[in-house]
Amino acid sequence: MTDRWDARIRRAHELTSLYPSAAEALTFYARVAALQRNLYAEFEKSSAHASNESSIGSLRDKLDVAAVLPKFPQFLMELERIAPSPLAHAASGLARKGPAEWSGAIEDFRRASRLPPQDEKSDRDPNGNDALLAERCLAWLFLQPFAEYLNSRQARVAQDGTQLNCPVCGAKPIIGVLRPEGDGAGKSLVCMLCAHEWTFRRICCPACGEDTEPQIAFYSAPEIPHVRVDVCDTCHFYLKSIDLTKTGRAVPIVDELATLSLDLWAREKGYQKLQMNMLGI
Repeated sequence: MTDRWDARIRRAHELTSLYPSAAEALTFYARVAALQRNLYAEFEKSSAHASNESSIGSLRDKLDVAAVLPKFPQFLMELERIAPSPLAHAASGLARKGPAEWSGAIEDFRRASRLPPQDEKSDRDPNGNDALLAERCLAWLFLQPFAEYLNSRQARVAQDGTQLNCPVCGAKPIIGVLRPEGDGAGKSLVCMLCAHEWTFRRICCPACGEDTEPQIAFYSAPEIPHVRVDVCDTCHFYLKSIDLTKTGRAVPIVDELATLSLDLWAREKGYQKLQMNMLGI
């Protein structure tokens, strides 16, 4: 199963030459993915965390913080060496705080269903404290491979194409995906935490469930034809979607990072991102 991480790393390196403006971000992601791949491999060696239950949101409850916490300080130290300055500073500070604070950061993230962009105030942090958001991001990056491993052991769940949150762990989607289906394309959403992919209606907002066509719009740029911005004029959230009917080489979560110009466009138009990526965008 670590092949999925290798595919992400290869795609990140490939996109650095196609999108020079995102090269720094993609290089950072490739390094983080290598750390996550190693964590995933460690989890995969042990059957102690296996789960076959499939109730909605159950995976989040099965993230055994005590079991993974000993690996957190080493992850923070390794991340400190490769991260951009603000995140590296946060990793260094959190690493020095000790087990109680490590556990607190992980539990704080685990209770959330999404990470807001830096320009949006969170429910826990009404003053927009960047340090708290950075700690949540660090916990998210650390828990991703563990959650993906648990998801790989889950029984598949029934889906009806209307669930706004991940049916496996309850988290928000980080990206939409369009895959060939019949004469057109079917849409799915990918979870920001466990990477579970679930079917979703083409004309529906993943933030508020709005499904009236005049309120839902899709925008793309000629230079990035396989990536589009799905916006909702009811709640003013947006989520990017990767169209695999236009390029089968895309790896959705990696191509999302490479197309930051679309995020800038959406924010200039007054839309907020449903789920930030690891760059805080």
